[in-house]
Amino acid sequence: MEGMADRYIEVSLVKRDVTCRARLLDDRAPITCAAVWDSLPLAGDVYHAKYARNEIYALFPPFAATEPPLENPTVTPIPGDLCYFTFAGAELGTKSYGYDREVRAGTTLVDLALFYERNNLLLNGDVGWVPGIVWGQVVEGLDAMAEACNDLWRSGAAGETLSFRRA
Repeated sequence: MEGMADRYIEVSLVKRDVTCRARLLDDRAPITCAAVWDSLPLAGDVYHAKYARNEIYALFPPFAATEPPLENPTVTPIPGDLCYFTFAGAELGTKSYGYDREVRAGTTLVDLALFYERNNLLLNGDVGWVPGIVWGQVVEGLDAMAEACNDLWRSGAAGETLSFRRA
């Protein structure tokens, strides 16, 4: 990726009309960045994390030819981190996670997440550590996005869309 100009995306909560700008970490997660970039725009129902604390995310069908390796992994994302996770339907298809209507065993899902505040820990009581790939970092608009994410946590996510698009 040497010589490549920085690439940026916009991450939005559509109904709340809030957008932040993030830089792709092509130098640290080139395969993941390429997979996401080549698939944009992406948008889906937003969820607020139960276990990881200050995280919003959307679930998508796999969009890469093959799933990226665990490049630039973390279990302690910081504010502004964009993370990529891959889950098998068997991992999410349980009523305790609340996806029982959307997720079926044998289905693979990609989780694109934005972490908006400190003190996140990717530790799930049912399965243990859940490392994610850090593929982007918010460089503009994190404060407004964090405020909107807190509102989402308090007011609910129903009807809200998380959108990722090229800037």
